[in-house]
Amino acid sequence: MARVAFVGLGRMGHGMAGRYLDAGFQVSVWNRSKAKAEDLIARGARWSTSPGDAAIDADAVVTMVADDEASRAVWLGADGAATTMRAGTLAIECSTVSHDHVRRMSRELNARSLIYIDCPVTGLPDAAASGRLTLLVGANAADLEQAQPFLAPLSSTIRHFGEVGSGTVYKLINNLMGAIQIAGIAEGLAIAEQAGLDMKLVLEAVESGVAASPQVIRHSKRMVTRDFSGATFTAALRHKDAAYAVALAESLLRDKPLVSSAAVEAYARAKASAPDDDEGRIIEVVSVPKA
Repeated sequence: MARVAFVGLGRMGHGMAGRYLDAGFQVSVWNRSKAKAEDLIARGARWSTSPGDAAIDADAVVTMVADDEASRAVWLGADGAATTMRAGTLAIECSTVSHDHVRRMSRELNARSLIYIDCPVTGLPDAAASGRLTLLVGANAADLEQAQPFLAPLSSTIRHFGEVGSGTVYKLINNLMGAIQIAGIAEGLAIAEQAGLDMKLVLEAVESGVAASPQVIRHSKRMVTRDFSGATFTAALRHKDAAYAVALAESLLRDKPLVSSAAVEAYARAKASAPDDDEGRIIEVVSVPKA
């Protein structure tokens, strides 16, 4: 029976780890808070005292953590997964991290004879728990083939963009476009509110108009009603992803990014106000009327 170590049991990681249990894998888990693992332990997962403990005898280690710093710690920290992984073990990075970080991690883990692939995901927590994510993969073809059995429980939709790092490039593009759309709809709705428009009619027009997108449709009604219960993505995470994307853009584009820097600034303000609140609360940053 294949053994998977899963590190990081947040909104997305918890459901993803559960998918491996559903598929019959032996699963060891680690998270900063054991409380988030209790139901997985009840379902048969082994609780681990550290990422390194989780990785002992694993065939693949999968991480889903917040940022570059957390990723480096769980892979290469004093009790990181790489300290116990056998040569040839798969290191599958599902976290959304920076492009530079992915390239550094690939070099450092490859030097330890580990197989590192970047595999960030798109989808909400319900998709994570039901195996309906989209996987954005950067790996050479042979490594991807070896990883297939460990990706299958998470999704049947795998977009292979090329070598290591390419999956992360697309994920950052995707999340940057999302940040711009969400900031844009927040500003547009705030203008409509301050101008005294009928917001029910505004919502109908927005949701059926050419500017509609899944992000716009998902957030517009919540913004108008100010109902941000059941947060699935926080202002802090959106700011982090957008900032990583802008850094990538600045390294590749001739001129300064046109609109993405403004979105990063807006999310910096939302993060400063309420970092763990839903990203849709950005409307409260831009909706204060002019004095």
